[in-house]
Amino acid sequence: MHSIRATARYTRAIHATAELLEKARIEGIFVGAVARSAWLGDEVSGGAVDVIALMNAQQKNQIAMMAGHRGFRIDRDELARTEELDLVPLSFADDEGEIRVHVLLASNALYGRMVAAGEQTTLLDRTVRVPRAEDLALMIMMAEDEVTLQRLTALPEFDRGGFDERLTSIGVARR
Repeated sequence: MHSIRATARYTRAIHATAELLEKARIEGIFVGAVARSAWLGDEVSGGAVDVIALMNAQQKNQIAMMAGHRGFRIDRDELARTEELDLVPLSFADDEGEIRVHVLLASNALYGRMVAAGEQTTLLDRTVRVPRAEDLALMIMMAEDEVTLQRLTALPEFDRGGFDERLTSIGVARR
């Protein structure tokens, strides 16, 4: 696994998100572009910053409140609309604009296991966690991103047997 590469704006957003979760004592993993950067070396330079976090519904409001005091913009109406989605939508705001941050509650056993098994990587001087390559591959497969899936499964450290076990455990046919 490589260190995460990100533009300055995205580095600030990722650092702020990691600090927010740390202060709230909430365990989580960065997924999406951040995890792809850690495993494949791509630079995070667009889109949202996505996190899966182990927290309960009450902590969702705590995160939103704390985020408002740490450089994030919170849209209370949007927060209310996403209540049933187990999602905390945030916007990291700085002088260069806003970056969307989505904190997804690990509301099922699969997500909980992914968070617990997450691996450490770094972004400059901060340690952050991302899913194991096999868990990231599962998410990428569900997103139907064949090119990224092939790149990820070609890594020498990719555990094909572990990936196949994950697919079987959730009832998806082997690829």
